[in-house]
Amino acid sequence: MKFYARERELEILETQYKQVKDTSIMTVITGRKRIGKTSLSKLYSEGKKTLYLFVSKKDEVLLCEEFIQAIKEKFNVSIYGEVRRFKDVFKIIMDIGQKEKIVVIIDEFQEFLQINQSVYSDVQNLWDQNKDKTNIHLIFIGSIYSLMNKIFKNSKEPLFGRADRVMHLKPFSPHVIKEILEDEKRYSNENLFINYLLTGGVPRYQEILITNKKFTKEEILGFYFEVDSPFIEEGRTILIEEFGKEYGTYFSILELLSEGRTSRSEIESILEKDIGGYLEKLVTDYNLVGKIKPIGAKPTGRIQKYFISDNFLKFWFRYVYKYRTAIENKNYEYIRNKLKETLKSYSGPILEKLYQEIYRNSGKYMEIGNYWEKGNQNEIDVVCIDEINKRMKIAEVKLNKDKIKIIELKEKAQNLIKKYKEYNKDYIGLSLEDIGDVLKNESL
Repeated sequence: MKFYARERELEILETQYKQVKDTSIMTVITGRKRIGKTSLSKLYSEGKKTLYLFVSKKDEVLLCEEFIQAIKEKFNVSIYGEVRRFKDVFKIIMDIGQKEKIVVIIDEFQEFLQINQSVYSDVQNLWDQNKDKTNIHLIFIGSIYSLMNKIFKNSKEPLFGRADRVMHLKPFSPHVIKEILEDEKRYSNENLFINYLLTGGVPRYQEILITNKKFTKEEILGFYFEVDSPFIEEGRTILIEEFGKEYGTYFSILELLSEGRTSRSEIESILEKDIGGYLEKLVTDYNLVGKIKPIGAKPTGRIQKYFISDNFLKFWFRYVYKYRTAIENKNYEYIRNKLKETLKSYSGPILEKLYQEIYRNSGKYMEIGNYWEKGNQNEIDVVCIDEINKRMKIAEVKLNKDKIKIIELKEKAQNLIKKYKEYNKDYIGLSLEDIGDVLKNESL
C-alpha cells in the first residue's frame, strides 16, 4: 500500500531537520500500535544519514551488543572494549553527532522502563551536556501511550520538557479512507462506512484489508471472523501491556461501553464496584475513552456520557471479547448470527460519529457534538455550531434515509435552539447514501 496522508507530519520533521545546524533537536512520535509511527520516521529519514535502533524486550547487555553492531555498520568509528550500558551507547552517538549531521531513531523507547529506568536520566544528562555542540535529529518512538506520557510529560521525570516536538499520530480521516478505496477502484458509501466502522482508519488495518482484497461488508466481516484471522487477538495484543495486572477490570469496563452503557453509574451498578479511578485513567492516561457533554451544556454540568474513542477496539470488545467463549471454540457461526441480530443497531452511533468527524475535519465549525436532555430525552445526533457566521446545523442520522423525520427533529431541538436565538438553523437528515456528498461538500 502506498503512503497516505502524513504530509503535515513529514513537513514538520523536514523543518526540524533544517534546524539541526548548531544544535540538536529531539522529537517524540507517539500513537496507538499499527498507526504508522515507524513507517513515517523511516520515510522521513530516506536519503539522510540515519541510525535506527529498536528497543526489544531483552537484557540491556544484549541490546547494547546489537546497537554497537548497528553503529559500526553505519558509521566508520572504532569502538573498543565491551559496551554493557545504554548510556555508553548514547555517548558514542553524541560523539558521532559532533562530527556529522545524523538522524537517530530509537523505537519503542518506553521499553527501558522495564529494562533499566536509569536510562532516562542518563539520556537527559548526556543530552543537556551535548545538545548545543552536536547535529542530531533524535526521534523517540513509543506505542504505549501512558508510558510515553509518563516519560516526556510528567514533570517529575528526567526527560520532561526536553522534547522540541511531541507528535501524536491519529488514524486516517474518512477523506483518506475514501481516497484509498478510490485508488483501489472499490469506493462506495457502504464500503467506506464498513471500513470506518471496523478499522477506524488505522493504517495497518487498511493495509491488511487491501492486501487481502476485502472491501465490502460481507468480505470484511467474513475475513474478520475466520480461523487465524489477524484481527481476533489484536485487541488483547494492543492493550494487555498498557493495563498490566489490572487488565480484567479495564476490559470489563470497555466491554460495557462497547454495548452502549455510557454512564458511570450504569457501569458501576453492573460491576458492583467504584470505577471512577479506572474511568479517569482510560480517559487521561490511556487516551482510549472520551467523555462528552450535550452541546450548549455548562462546563460544570453533571450530565455526560463516556464512549470508546477507537472504532476498532469498540468493535473488538463488542463482538470478540464479549463472545470470547464462542471465539475460543471456533464457533464463528454463532458470532455471525449475533452480527445479523445487532450490527444495525450497533452501526447507528458509528454513522453519527462518522458525520461528526467529517464536519470536525472541515474546520468550519467551532463546536460539534450531540445533544440530549436529562434521562436521554430529545436526543439529537449531530449539532454543528458555526460561531463566525452564526449558523447551526442540526441533523438526524439514520442508516435508512426513509426513516428520517425532520418535523420530529425540530420538535426535539426546541430547548436547544433557545440557547442560540440569533443563529440561523439548518435542519437536515443524513443517511448512509449521503456520505459521499457530505465528504465532497465539507472538504478543507
